[in-house]
Amino acid sequence: MHHICPACNSENKLDLTFDIEEYVCKSCSRLIDVEKNKQTKHLKVPTENVVLDVGQKGVVDGVEYTVIGIVIRKYGTSIFWREYYLKNNKGEDAFLSESDGHWVLLNSINKSDVKRKSWNTIYVEFNSVNYRRYETTQCSIHAAKGFFEDKLDFGVATYKEYVNGTQMISEEKSKNNVQYFFGKHISKYKIKRAFKLSGLPGYSGIGIVQPYYFNITQTINIFSIVALLICVFQLYVYTSRTNLTVFEQEINFEDVKNKELVSNSFTLSGGSAPLKIYAFSGVDNSWANIQLSLVNESTNEVVYASKDIEQYHGYEDGESWSEGSTTEEFNLCGVSSGKYHFVISAEKEGVYIPLTNLQAPDAKVSISRDNAGLVNVIDNSTGQLTTFMDGKTLEKDSSVLGNLVRESFGTSKIDSLINTEANNLSSSPDSYNKYVKIKATWLPVSFWNFGIILFLMVVTFIAIYAGRYYFNVNKWKNSSNSPYSVS
Repeated sequence: MHHICPACNSENKLDLTFDIEEYVCKSCSRLIDVEKNKQTKHLKVPTENVVLDVGQKGVVDGVEYTVIGIVIRKYGTSIFWREYYLKNNKGEDAFLSESDGHWVLLNSINKSDVKRKSWNTIYVEFNSVNYRRYETTQCSIHAAKGFFEDKLDFGVATYKEYVNGTQMISEEKSKNNVQYFFGKHISKYKIKRAFKLSGLPGYSGIGIVQPYYFNITQTINIFSIVALLICVFQLYVYTSRTNLTVFEQEINFEDVKNKELVSNSFTLSGGSAPLKIYAFSGVDNSWANIQLSLVNESTNEVVYASKDIEQYHGYEDGESWSEGSTTEEFNLCGVSSGKYHFVISAEKEGVYIPLTNLQAPDAKVSISRDNAGLVNVIDNSTGQLTTFMDGKTLEKDSSVLGNLVRESFGTSKIDSLINTEANNLSSSPDSYNKYVKIKATWLPVSFWNFGIILFLMVVTFIAIYAGRYYFNVNKWKNSSNSPYSVS
């Protein structure tokens, strides 16, 4: 195609041949009537975010197109969008519309193929699919360049856009003509690759046919397949492996006093899994401590752990209390397969041996002291029990019971009497709480990871599904026909 501008004698050519009625001279920007070969008006040059040029080629969906014309339409005083007219080697037309960085690929369709529902003016039907009216917009041509098969209409045109997901029907109505187009979203990255562009306008807001970031159907399919594979793998692990006790022993504190115990070797096979350690010691108002090292005999890597076992109880302000436990459990996480042994040491705190059955000569009261140091006094005539913090407190007590104790024992030095009796009855601390029991269990079968992964998948899907709703609400917020209620 070759034309010489009658206004400035500039050459205007295109590597395609088709019949045109008008073109815009690339040099002087005058609109030329081809039949009369004369200028009709001077046009503004398209500059607002125009990224393609007349004559530029690109391959979209396997079809090579050439840009033959560019029109910038204006709505109001400051809203613009760009329309690129395309034609392939077979003479077939297509259109690219870009607004706020969102692209739509459109093709002309017959008016008769668009069916209106007489009972509802909000919808139109095309190829058995309903499209909901988004908005009605009046616009005019702001700038143009290129070659045009029909004369450009510079009057006010009315656009009606009907949307279904990522597809749309566009109705363009001018003074003398009505045209319909079928459009679908096209990624700006696809446009960039098709026309080999270095950059494109960034997104602003949500396009009227912009797809949600996740395909819900594909997400369901992927999550279902992943969940099925996880269940199959968990079933295999459950049926092919068992939790195995690899070490269990009672260790006397005397045997590891100032030295360490090296256990027999044991072998772990399979993937990495926790090694659960259970420890017991008969502490009573005292503590014990174990130091445990897991040694990999192949790599000499060592995992250290130290754990206190504490249990305390007593009587205060008329109420009993207790804290701690005689057992402790903890995990050595991520232990891989291999041959291992333990290196173990332990120590304990000395304890008091309870003092019991300190009877008054007249048998009116009985005194005992427990291993917490609390002094219990029983009035044998009434059976009432009263607890004192220590012997000194009992000595200073001026109640009826305190006086009765001093009278019954014939002395006011009750604390000395209790301590003397305790020394006579005490034995070595080593005679109490003689050992710590340690048990180690290999845990290749665990439902925790299985359950948490499925839980996170469900939570993720719920978040994606809810996100789609809010995405669509924002997509339709500028429409006067939104299907979503706006509070």
